[in-house]
Amino acid sequence: MKPVRWGVLSTSDFAAGKFLPGLRRSSDIEVAAVASRDADRAATFATANAIPTAYGSYEELLGDPSIEVVYNPLPNHLHVEWTRRAAEAGKHVLCEKPMAINAAELLPLRSLSTRVHIAEAFMVRHHPQWTEVRARVRAGEIGTLTHAHIAFAYSNRDPDNIRNIVDVGGGALYDIGCYAVVAARWFFESEVSRVVAIVERDPHFGTDRLVSGMLDFGEGRVAQFSVSTQSVPHQRVHLFGTAGRIELTIPFNQPQDAPVTYLTHDGSSVSGLDAVAHEVEAADQYQLIGEWFSAKVRNELPTAAGIDDATMNMRVLDALFASARSGRFETV
Repeated sequence: MKPVRWGVLSTSDFAAGKFLPGLRRSSDIEVAAVASRDADRAATFATANAIPTAYGSYEELLGDPSIEVVYNPLPNHLHVEWTRRAAEAGKHVLCEKPMAINAAELLPLRSLSTRVHIAEAFMVRHHPQWTEVRARVRAGEIGTLTHAHIAFAYSNRDPDNIRNIVDVGGGALYDIGCYAVVAARWFFESEVSRVVAIVERDPHFGTDRLVSGMLDFGEGRVAQFSVSTQSVPHQRVHLFGTAGRIELTIPFNQPQDAPVTYLTHDGSSVSGLDAVAHEVEAADQYQLIGEWFSAKVRNELPTAAGIDDATMNMRVLDALFASARSGRFETV
């Protein structure tokens, strides 16, 4: 198909280090422009990332009639505003997660989502590791999926890092807890009915640095997770069924140029050291999500599905924060 022309809002390190290399690998995508509130910064970023056009304001990029898709990796508190403004300018928008600070913020985007494509950039759902594992769960290879344990942690104590600033939507639950919610919804293929959570906050930053939660999917199906911004780096998704289990060893930050491994085990030993390893060939999940979104732009009419999905994610996060305040289960 004719390459889709993308523009990037902001000169974020994440965009430069992860997302743009993936987009550039695709013949379906042309990264055509970048915008910053600082013209010199935009120009420097454009040169470093082989982007032909640099704009000194976000408005200039949105006014470029040749740009079809806007990738929005701005800080969390700016996601809704600039997604809305891009959509109002007729641009399709792939927005970084979480798309909002709360579910109510997403309401104004729903009417726009039937005019342009809007989606949350959970690249993990496009990695073959996730699709292959879900196919095994669907096929009943571990029996009935009953519960999941999800862990995601890193260590970042930089006071200037946006992940440690409350006012811009920092904290563990927004930054990585959203992945735990998406993983649980993906593998259970169901929605959460109620949640309970414990939140521990950094005494200086005020951000949630450790969150443990339980998601109730009904019918005896439960996902438990812990996420932290100040712990030893680690990540796992562990799926337990009535006849076996599956363990994803690098479920969220899969390398872009190396294979990943997941494990299956039938429960025949307590140690699980005899689990079978399954290698998934190298895949760039950022390239894959970019191609998926570009194909939607070229071939499908916009629907509210992307906003509805993002809203459900946010409703779960809202309920988890509410549970931490109330000390009881909260309905999603």
